Amino acid sequence: MIATQNYDEIAGFGNDPWWIIAIKCLAIFVLCVVLTLFNIVFERKVVARMQHRLGPNRTGPFGSLQSLADGVKLMFKEDIIPKAADKIVYIAAPLVAVIPSFLILSVIPLGPEVSIFGHETRLQLTDTPVAVLFTLAIASVGVYGLMMAGWSSGSTYPLLGGLRSTAQVISYELIMGLSFVGVFLFAGTMSTSGIVAEQERLWYGIILLPSFLIYLISMVGETNRAPFDLPEAEGELVAGWGTEYSSIKYAMFFLAEYINMVNVSAIATTLFLGGWRAPWPLSAVNDGMFNTGWWPLLWFFAKVILLIFVFVWLRGTLPRLRYDQFMHFCWKWLLPISLVWIVLVAGMRLAFNEGIERNQILLYGGIVVAVLLIGSLLIPEKKTPAEPEPAEEPEFDAFAGGHPVPPLPGQEFVAARIPAATTKTDDRTEESSRA
Repeated sequence: MIATQNYDEIAGFGNDPWWIIAIKCLAIFVLCVVLTLFNIVFERKVVARMQHRLGPNRTGPFGSLQSLADGVKLMFKEDIIPKAADKIVYIAAPLVAVIPSFLILSVIPLGPEVSIFGHETRLQLTDTPVAVLFTLAIASVGVYGLMMAGWSSGSTYPLLGGLRSTAQVISYELIMGLSFVGVFLFAGTMSTSGIVAEQERLWYGIILLPSFLIYLISMVGETNRAPFDLPEAEGELVAGWGTEYSSIKYAMFFLAEYINMVNVSAIATTLFLGGWRAPWPLSAVNDGMFNTGWWPLLWFFAKVILLIFVFVWLRGTLPRLRYDQFMHFCWKWLLPISLVWIVLVAGMRLAFNEGIERNQILLYGGIVVAVLLIGSLLIPEKKTPAEPEPAEEPEFDAFAGGHPVPPLPGQEFVAARIPAATTKTDDRTEESSRA
């Protein structure tokens, strides 16, 4: 039976005293900043390990304060505004990018009820019946900052980077929203706390594995991270939308990017990995002892850091895609797969509501999957025309442009001198001349 939303429980979030709300707001702000400092060092350490390097190792114990030192350095660097820039939009762009990134964690449940100075409260700032849609809406606002940065810089490369970022977020935000539909159908609610409550027995990342995988791909595209970092492709656009930014403004964009990594990881944890609930078998120990008190904070952030590692792993292993391949993958693969999967999930949900046994549903579902797999194997592969063989390179002419040029390795000179023209004479003529 689909769970019904308990609106009285959601309304209870507004009953906390003002000082509890202030503590929660401050905790979310500090948490975002601290996680950003940690994630930068974590990423550099992991990538260095993949490349057989040491990574940061000078500032602080084991280089743990390197990101803090970099942030302080950026704050004191010269802030340059290009002459051709639209100053108001140029200055507002980093604010538009970074402020929404602090809001998403406000609706993410970090744990159950705990006691703070003798007051019982949930480890969540607030919740709404459409909290997941709120996270989608806020995540889409951040792209306006990148678009404003690209347009206001008065340069070609930032403008192209801003356009790329806009198209990318529009495309992958749609895929991300479709990956949520299966969760809504099974949980019967869009409230984040309600979705976590519905995963008490089984995580949605297991029973809705295709939705989870689609979300993992879309969250990388949503945050403009490698291998989907097309808006910042240094080989094509220098630094993309951030080419003309420096000092604290550039640091704010950097902060927004890493906070968004935490945000999408927290959303994945909430919707697919059981939220703050302990993994099995710890969840079964002593009647769920590890799902009470402050223990759930540990499980929540362990899952978030695991997903952050996925970001770093992808950056260290995969090359950047071409822009046409990137969009082709979204619209011609992820979108149709998401729509087909939603239809299957809706059919499964309807079958559960009609009282059909789970084994029968799994049997029919297995038959459908088998038919699709066999059909995909029987469809003939589309043959691409063979590429023409490359023509042989002409011999190297060092004097083709009028000036001598040394040949490259493997090139040979064309004969530099033309043989003198000779004429044949009659033997009789030669004899007469000798006489």
